[in-house]
Amino acid sequence: MDIIPYQAKAKKISGTSRTEVYRGALTIFSEIKKATKRRPYIRSAYFKKEKIFFDYFWDHLRQKPYKDRLERLKYFGAAVDLVKNSKNKPLVKSNPNKSKEFFYRFTGLTAEKNLFFVQIKEDSKTKHKYFMSCFPPS
Repeated sequence: MDIIPYQAKAKKISGTSRTEVYRGALTIFSEIKKATKRRPYIRSAYFKKEKIFFDYFWDHLRQKPYKDRLERLKYFGAAVDLVKNSKNKPLVKSNPNKSKEFFYRFTGLTAEKNLFFVQIKEDSKTKHKYFMSCFPPS
């Protein structure tokens, strides 16, 4: 089974310092937050326009080392574009620790042709989906 990467229209967020990269990512996230009065979400083309929430993303990001955090945030804009528009099939894995959770790993390319991944967690009990992470290949 070949995973076909989604060609995103968004570029990597440019910058070398923490403030430049965070400003770019927070600008994108604030647009998402403005669209709702409650929990921020985006609608996914792959999941038939179901909501993908950001509940765990920022906490998950804070657990990473500083350099890794910056590298992941650079892909945030392209990751949001991928989740909104991609209909390509992801790699699906069940959580070995919790049988009621599934992880969907989407593959994408930025406008500059940089490969990246987006991970979405689904709680099969509630059917809620959460944007967990976006990251380059290691």
